[in-house]
Amino acid sequence: MPRLILLNKPYGVLPQFTDDQGRPTLAELVPVKGVYAAGRLDRDSEGLLALSDDGPLIARIASPANKMPKTYWVQVEGVPTDEALEALRRGVTLKDGPTLPAEVRRMEEPESLWPRDPPVRYRAAIPTSWIALTLREGRNRQVRRMTAAVGFPTLRLIRWSIGDWTLDGLAPGQWREVPQPPATPSKGPKAPAPTGQRAPVKPRRTAAPRSAPSRSRSR
Repeated sequence: MPRLILLNKPYGVLPQFTDDQGRPTLAELVPVKGVYAAGRLDRDSEGLLALSDDGPLIARIASPANKMPKTYWVQVEGVPTDEALEALRRGVTLKDGPTLPAEVRRMEEPESLWPRDPPVRYRAAIPTSWIALTLREGRNRQVRRMTAAVGFPTLRLIRWSIGDWTLDGLAPGQWREVPQPPATPSKGPKAPAPTGQRAPVKPRRTAAPRSAPSRSRSR
């Protein structure tokens, strides 16, 4: 039976199970054989990471072609202006091309937020604020590059949700197994009728008789 695991990845943990430099990995958090991360969540980012042992499911979650929405809680330096938020909604141009439009809104610091280790740098002269940002593509360090492009660098990045799955109830380092979602209906050939039953016979279609061509021409 395929497995699907949701993990709240802590800051500083690599989104993989091995590392030749001795850095913390998923192997220290998820003692389950044969599962792999569906997509990435950078070492300096936190939050929801999906893992599975089912290749097609991993592809469905990770592939940008499927446009599965992923929502991030983002602490930024400064207070984003309306113009900056609107630019994110339209899409911004990065070095690797324009982004798709994002959904973005201001938000209060989450009440259930855990402290980060190490903490975000504090600068008394520069305020910080939070936004919720939803993307449907997955470029390398995209959220950080997008907020920097509109003038508000990311200080802390937490992925809150992937599709309908969220971090709700998961403390950093905790994971839970959830049911695998149904596959998208295939447009391939239909399955044969069960043994002992005959497939229904479709009525044959006959071509309608053609009318005689008109001799007059329209002008």
